[in-house]
Amino acid sequence: MTPSQPSQAKYLREDDISQKCRDLLPSLPHEKGWISPSLYQYQGLWVAPKLLNGILACQEHFRAQETDVLLITAPKSGTTWLKAILFCLPNRAKYSGSMQQHPLLTQSPHDLVPFLELKLYFGQEIPNLTSLPPPRLFATHLPYQSLPQSVKDSGCKLVYLCRNPKDTFVSLWHFANKLRSKTTSGIPLAECLDAFCRGVSPFGPYWDHVQGYYKASLEMPERVQFLRYEDMIEDPQVHVKRLADFLGCPFGEQELRDGTVDGIVRMCSFDSMSMLEVNKSGKLSTGQETESYFRKGEVGDWVNYMSVEMGERVDRVVQEKMDGSGLKL
Repeated sequence: MTPSQPSQAKYLREDDISQKCRDLLPSLPHEKGWISPSLYQYQGLWVAPKLLNGILACQEHFRAQETDVLLITAPKSGTTWLKAILFCLPNRAKYSGSMQQHPLLTQSPHDLVPFLELKLYFGQEIPNLTSLPPPRLFATHLPYQSLPQSVKDSGCKLVYLCRNPKDTFVSLWHFANKLRSKTTSGIPLAECLDAFCRGVSPFGPYWDHVQGYYKASLEMPERVQFLRYEDMIEDPQVHVKRLADFLGCPFGEQELRDGTVDGIVRMCSFDSMSMLEVNKSGKLSTGQETESYFRKGEVGDWVNYMSVEMGERVDRVVQEKMDGSGLKL
């Protein structure tokens, strides 16, 4: 490690990977990365070598249980926000009388609902998850076709959150440049836009990611809940109640009267979460700073960074790629 990179984050390293991953890389198509030096195409998705290492380990070793809940998103689609909500719902009785001691006040949502490939299987050691009490809450950015087979074979619940592609792109571009700024210069927006429209983005193509879970939600509505970020922002109380119903922990009449739903919405709001010390100065196991996950969260923020022509280009590509799916974004 060079003097100019004394604390290079783990996700940027391409040397700390398993032999299985190292042997696979030369056979895969690759492109310039957004955050890491390179992105490689594996099972139709684009991913950095260190994350591919985590994906391979997750696919081989993760054993889903019937009571598991997986939160799934494309990167920068509201993951942190929904992780917080997802943690609150099945655990609300445990902390209802002691909100001052609620884990969300002192722990990152990314620790409470950990990523499979980005945290649990990110290192060389395979975790033992069998002792975790149900329901086990996990997250992943994996597209449907790349989920571990045990997830598809089990009866576990999948909660998918999608976001407008233009806002997703702008948020991902900001996120990439914030992480890159620790070691190298940023990438121009136009360069990232070209890659995004070719499908070359972390865990992309975006349209394949969204369509895979939309199709699964139509085929297995009892197992797959498909949510839109913009709908949740517009009416969070309604969607929090629907999510609780889907998870099998519906709100009781007393909870509806005493404001439990509003309390969860307030606690998990962008304003509340971004002001907590753990989300301003903490670090994740991958070396990323938690404040990197809190920027704006605004609907329609893309207009402040992209020209009308850029926005129309994204719309054309997404419309073409999703034609016939029945899904409108």
